Amino acid sequence: MDITRLDSRNPGFHDALERLLDWEQSADLKVEATVRDIIAAVRARGDAALIEYTERFDRRKVEHGLDISLAACQQSLQRIAAGQRKALEVAAQRILAYAEHQKLESWSYTEADGTQLGQQVTPMDRVGLYVPGGKAAYPSSVLMNAIPARVAGVGELVMVVPTPGGEVNDLVLAAAATAGVDRVFAIGGAQAIAALAYGTQSVPAVDKIVGPGNAYVASAKRMVFGKVGIDMIAGPSEILVVCDGRTDPDWIAMDLFSQAEHDEDAQSILVSPDGGFLDRVMASIERLLPQMPRAEIISASLRGQGALVRVRDMDEAIEVANQVAPEHLELSMENPQQVVPFIRHAGAIFMGRYTAEVLGDYCAGPNHVLPTSRTARFSSPLGVYDFQKRSSLIHCSAPGASTLGRTAAVLAHGEGLTAHARAAELRMLDAE
Repeated sequence: MDITRLDSRNPGFHDALERLLDWEQSADLKVEATVRDIIAAVRARGDAALIEYTERFDRRKVEHGLDISLAACQQSLQRIAAGQRKALEVAAQRILAYAEHQKLESWSYTEADGTQLGQQVTPMDRVGLYVPGGKAAYPSSVLMNAIPARVAGVGELVMVVPTPGGEVNDLVLAAAATAGVDRVFAIGGAQAIAALAYGTQSVPAVDKIVGPGNAYVASAKRMVFGKVGIDMIAGPSEILVVCDGRTDPDWIAMDLFSQAEHDEDAQSILVSPDGGFLDRVMASIERLLPQMPRAEIISASLRGQGALVRVRDMDEAIEVANQVAPEHLELSMENPQQVVPFIRHAGAIFMGRYTAEVLGDYCAGPNHVLPTSRTARFSSPLGVYDFQKRSSLIHCSAPGASTLGRTAAVLAHGEGLTAHARAAELRMLDAE
């Protein structure tokens, strides 16, 4: 297999790395035009447009409405294998325990003159959860999106999931029951995003939409942002493994596969100062790949976006990691805790040889909804705080109104805003 090999000692290394990392997020113009039409139709015709698009794109006849009952979700929970049910419960418990640590609380303090300042934290009223249902089903995404929202105290969770060909995934519905989703609709694509943003006769409008999707879903989320909040515009899955050369090469090869099997655009990169180790991992890749059911997707991903990168030493490996700002970063080495303080940009950091990234995908506890496409430079994993709002609290005492009023009036006059100044000055007089 032909995988890109880079060496930091070669001229033009950083330029080559930048080219490898360059993923264009701008939507295809045809996709944008289609999505714009879908959103307009859903806004104008509501359920009728939803049904039309669902029948066309999901190839199923809508005969009994768009919703899936909570009873059906409970039935799916009972129908799945006992091992699957146990796995959902364990994962949900761990995600819940982690999320509980993230919850923001209201706070305030009182100044000497009696003025009180603070922050009130409140949950959102209603949130929409988009769950993909195309190439694969993602019950883990249901848990990762719904449970933090529940911990935040969101009033109502509305889940949408496409059912191509009318096929309902029991594991996804079971996850909805486990996570406490309130309403479920069998819709997907840009039409589902439009319905959540603007509401229809059946689907209630929400305050925020979270969850990954295809190019049409991503484009729709961009377009409705401002009407509703969104979590992020997710790009392809990514993993960067930094290894000292002493981990089993089969383990590392499989870690690279774990992201590459998502789709052809996923990116898997290995960085090590040990050139011989890179060769051994390459040998593992060639030996293990034929055993993979999704070998064709993995191969396309590794050929197109993958790389084996040799660096001078582990210090330079960390520099490369910060340049990449990966969604998932594995530190496969001894004493990774010593390295973590030097990592500035990463969605999630997996420390040590035994911590496979896949554990974070399902059940470690931290959220698997992570910043991609180098956005870890300025954004963070999905968490409870994404479902909470913060309101500033200001309560002036009479002396405080006089003291603050003087400062405010001076600044307001300086800006030429007389009414602003007078509003402060009137209370100064009343206070004195």
